[in-house]
Amino acid sequence: MKQRNKLSLIALTLGIILVMVGCGSNNNEAKDSTKLQVVTTFYPMYDFARNVTGDQAEVSVLMKAGTEPHDYEPSAKDIAKIADSDVFVYNSEEMETWVASVLKNVDTKKTVVIDASKEIKLLDGAEDHDHDEEGHDDHSHAHDPHVWLDPVLAQEEVNAIKAGVIKADPANKVMYEKNADAYNEKLEALNQKFVNGLKDAENRTFVTQHSAFAYLANRYDLKQVAIAGLSPDQEPSPAKLAELNDFVKDNDVKVIYFEETASPKIARTLANETGAALEVLSPIEGITKEEQDKGVDYIRVMESNLAALQKSIK
Repeated sequence: MKQRNKLSLIALTLGIILVMVGCGSNNNEAKDSTKLQVVTTFYPMYDFARNVTGDQAEVSVLMKAGTEPHDYEPSAKDIAKIADSDVFVYNSEEMETWVASVLKNVDTKKTVVIDASKEIKLLDGAEDHDHDEEGHDDHSHAHDPHVWLDPVLAQEEVNAIKAGVIKADPANKVMYEKNADAYNEKLEALNQKFVNGLKDAENRTFVTQHSAFAYLANRYDLKQVAIAGLSPDQEPSPAKLAELNDFVKDNDVKVIYFEETASPKIARTLANETGAALEVLSPIEGITKEEQDKGVDYIRVMESNLAALQKSIK
């Protein structure tokens, strides 16, 4: 892991050098100069920012759908895009671990930088997988970054984005506040759907491949039992897998959840061994342009997550 990080840092440094040499000639994408240029890291940040800014900004996203955010490293072009933006939005340095290095080369007097979860107390990275007792820790996150999967904390992220956008464009303050308030009303309605949909359940435990749902579990008094850690490509030890196999059988678990952007191999193995069904529980880290064109967004996917959870939370 240390060697990989060192190589990534070298690549990042080379990318920055390339940007310094060539960003003037390589960053000629068509822009509407009358609109605020907002660059976001991955889909939830994009959707939140888009709802806050409305038609007043051009909002773009760095990570393409299908990209695993935990593994993403910015290209020279990505770094140039951040440096040229009016506003840069990211979730947290726990998720986008590369941000600190990039920001050393960004003029923060020109670009307003928004850490969307800055005011949120993050869970410790080990708090949400207390079944992991085989020394199989996830070293990539000291804290759990998946705050956006709690609709209440999502509202706090929207408020942070609103404040940053207003700092960049104070002339449109009233519009941004109105947009943020309207979107937060939708997020609160989503929260109430989760409250009402899960409140009477007697079984409140769910098994998921990726340990991404601790904030959601805490909000609605659920218990997440994760196969892997905070990074979805982490594989459990044989002892951990045997322990989970026993847990699923002993607790009559009917559904095991996996996500679209990571291999379901381990979840499928566990499901095959225990007779449980497989269902998608999405961390919403990447939604394709085609899906967006069909009306799929953060709220729609969260509603699908609720319907999926209700198959095991009964």
